[in-house]
Amino acid sequence: MQQPALHETPARHLRAARPARPVLYFAPKALAERAAAFRAGFPGEVTFAVKANPDPAVIENLARAGIAGFDVASPAEMALVRGIAPAARLHYHNPIRSDAEIAEGVRRGCASWSVDDPLQLEKLLAARVPGLILVRLKLPVKGARYDFGSKFGADPAAAAALLRRVARAGRKAGVTFHPGTQCPDPAAWTAYIRAAADAARAAGVPLAHLNVGGGFPSASAGPLAPIFDAIRDAVAAAFDAPPPPLSCEPGRAMVADCFALAARVKAVRADGAAFLDDGIYGHLSEAPLIGTPRFAVLSPEGEERSAPAIPRTVFGPTCDSLDRLPEPAALPADTREGDWMLFHGVGAYGQSNMTRFNGYGLADTVNVARLL
Repeated sequence: MQQPALHETPARHLRAARPARPVLYFAPKALAERAAAFRAGFPGEVTFAVKANPDPAVIENLARAGIAGFDVASPAEMALVRGIAPAARLHYHNPIRSDAEIAEGVRRGCASWSVDDPLQLEKLLAARVPGLILVRLKLPVKGARYDFGSKFGADPAAAAALLRRVARAGRKAGVTFHPGTQCPDPAAWTAYIRAAADAARAAGVPLAHLNVGGGFPSASAGPLAPIFDAIRDAVAAAFDAPPPPLSCEPGRAMVADCFALAARVKAVRADGAAFLDDGIYGHLSEAPLIGTPRFAVLSPEGEERSAPAIPRTVFGPTCDSLDRLPEPAALPADTREGDWMLFHGVGAYGQSNMTRFNGYGLADTVNVARLL
């Protein structure tokens, strides 16, 4: 795949190019370094959750960095990965699938499948899906920015029953879980690993695999090493030797900090409110859920504004009054029309969730050597 021209930093590109619409800055080196950190620190297979960022350049760069497994949630994601990395392992861990989606996963040779419901398990068994069947476990574990267990997962007793059914069908069984997004607490993984081992013992089924999910914090939200250490220790304590092989499926933690977004200040109103050319219907869709990303304000020349900050309401460009950052943002007092708000840590879900509401939402993507 042809890569765009490489610039040193976003500030230098803004000064030289004077772009007319929002710009996504991608730092391939930062992504490669993050992939290397996961591969060096995690004691098992590292896969990437495609839903976090389906940009083909992300998939290509991760494959080049040695990521050979991808967590896919739909046939479209399967096709995307197969088109870029034909030999990659596909792990189909969206627990609810139509018959047509199951058939496509079989055709694509998915290596593992998650399940959290007896009727959905019977569909997988009837289709004779290849590979491992992993029972998705849920616990009332706190610490993440929002809880994934409200939609997917079986409680420990139900998980044990599903494991027994998988084993009775003559299939290799495993467990998967997800502690929730942006979870910096190693104790969440410890609790889940213990519960997975307990469910396997209650079922009388040896686990052929344990997927410890995503949920890892992004680079700016917390360190990985304590979580990796806790996973090693918990697995050693919870399972007889040898323990089941491990995998993980980071999404946000892999890609969040290798992208930044430059959104132009379209206007500063007399009441102090600022209007941008991107917002929550664009690449800032997660701001209402997890807060405003960290940012700097740059002049059209790429120089950072440094006047004392004052709180301002910041609106996106659409006609909807909901299109605003969730709380007043501390912008420099000399922020003016034509400046840029440079948001960091926006590599996860911004591109996935972006809409074209009111005709906004498009951004140019520019490769940079570094984001700061």
